[in-house]
Amino acid sequence: MYGNQRVLVLGMGDSGLSACRWLDAHGATVTVADSRQSPPQLARFQQDMPHMTLHLGPFDDMIFGGIDYAVVSPGVPISDPAIARAIARGIPVIGDVELFARWIATWPSKVIAITGSNGKSTVTSMVGHLCEKAGLKTVVAGNIGLPVLDALEACEEDRADGAGYPDVFVLELSSFQLETTQSLRCESATVLNVSEDHLDRYDGMDGYAAAKARIFAHSKVQVLNQQDVRSLGMQKPLQKVLTFTLNTPTDPNQFGLLDQGKGIQLAKGNTPLFPLIDLPLAGLHNAANTLAALALIDGADIPLASVLPHIRSFKGLAHRVEPILTLNGVTFIDDSKGTNVGATEAALKGMTEPVLLIAGGDGKGQDFTPLRDAILQSGKAVYLIGKDADAIAAVLAGTSIPLSRHDSLEAAVEAAWSNAREGDVILLSPACASLDMFRNYAHRADVFIEAAHAIAARTQG
Repeated sequence: MYGNQRVLVLGMGDSGLSACRWLDAHGATVTVADSRQSPPQLARFQQDMPHMTLHLGPFDDMIFGGIDYAVVSPGVPISDPAIARAIARGIPVIGDVELFARWIATWPSKVIAITGSNGKSTVTSMVGHLCEKAGLKTVVAGNIGLPVLDALEACEEDRADGAGYPDVFVLELSSFQLETTQSLRCESATVLNVSEDHLDRYDGMDGYAAAKARIFAHSKVQVLNQQDVRSLGMQKPLQKVLTFTLNTPTDPNQFGLLDQGKGIQLAKGNTPLFPLIDLPLAGLHNAANTLAALALIDGADIPLASVLPHIRSFKGLAHRVEPILTLNGVTFIDDSKGTNVGATEAALKGMTEPVLLIAGGDGKGQDFTPLRDAILQSGKAVYLIGKDADAIAAVLAGTSIPLSRHDSLEAAVEAAWSNAREGDVILLSPACASLDMFRNYAHRADVFIEAAHAIAARTQG
């Protein structure tokens, strides 16, 4: 399929390396470029693929000479001047998800695709868990961690061993990935919600939402959030639509919460499905996530009866409103994956205890104003770190919420602990990216967890 193709791969992150491996294994002639002089995976690339031509430093027009198309990594903006000029000259620019989509176009496997500003990793993991527990051969990949082409390579190896095709691919897709995807065909797909994020890359919310909406280009069933204006506004006239809401369902194709006098149930239309009280994940935002997952599964023609018994065994994701420990009645909760305002807003609104919030980092151009009401609802105090600490402080000006700024996350945790009382929650939910202070959100979580355990060892020792 790739034997006579000359391909330029842009970016040496995980997906870029995955694309290089895939294309190389299938006979393409690959050149790879990275705008950084010393990308973090350079040594690995040189070890694994020493025969490939490598360009380092700012992109220029010369690297696009003599190629059939370019494969751009999600972290590389297609607005880069050299890439934009290549597109204007008619050079195709695609992503690894598009390579994946073209390869599986004739496979019998179903594809369920998830995007959104918040909740997409939880919903992706939940759908994957429920499908697998229902006995389906399931592959979960994409923005959630496993590059789609690495997943595809494993599937090809399974097929060679006689294991056949997967029953279902469950894909988490970012707006960056969707920008360069044209032909992905899905049984069901969703944009869970749209809130401010990545505005350092997009020209406003309309551009960001439009990138998300590309997930519906070839989807048989759209799953839309009845309570999110932008998600609901993506409805396409010729596609079947299922919706989800935290209100009572108003039609047979709506998933919501139903109270028939025997406790609130997750429901489809008037049909009860699962008791709200038995959800393994706390917070109404997780009820919405579960409803979205069920709508996606239903939209893919997978019987709901086969998955409902397995909701109880889903344990959620690391670093997403994850309790770490409870010390003297104070609970430390890690929500380091809350990297935008909407995620932190949802985490705060899901809390029933007083919250000492640790927030801050690189806000990527977001408007922090929505945090104000959420903090006033459940916040007891706010401890700010990172590049945009002052911007968060500004939206809380004039409130009675105590604020303090700290040079390190460890110092913020210590300050929160000194003010915490029995029944309080110390919540790390930064509403910001981590790269101004940490390698990534997982590193930020590790520092928070280590600080919490250090306090526990000191207090209990």
